[in-house]
Amino acid sequence: MKYMLLLYAAPDKEPAYGTPEFDDMMEAFAATSDTFKNDGVLVGGEGLQGVETATSLRIKAGKVEIMDGPFAETREHLGGYYVVDVADLDSALKYAEMIPIAHFGTVEIRPLLDYDPADG
Repeated sequence: MKYMLLLYAAPDKEPAYGTPEFDDMMEAFAATSDTFKNDGVLVGGEGLQGVETATSLRIKAGKVEIMDGPFAETREHLGGYYVVDVADLDSALKYAEMIPIAHFGTVEIRPLLDYDPADG
């Protein structure tokens, strides 16, 4: 089963760029990614650029609306994701616990839909 691990954090809770704490966090992310790869569960993942680079689109009454920034105003911002392929939710939770952002933000675990009838 594939799960997306969505990484959320409030910018004021993250270690500041250029600090030893930031470097430690980045090393922990590298170690986490290596563990996921070595365990054979990593499907993919990336960090995202800041919310100030986001553009949102929606269609209302047939009219396209494009807005700068994320659609929702929230304290925590989506900063990246992993996709893992594991046996079950318990396994996904085990891997989510390894992600450094869980110490100061939130990791949302969501199963991916499988639209391929050959798999089901």
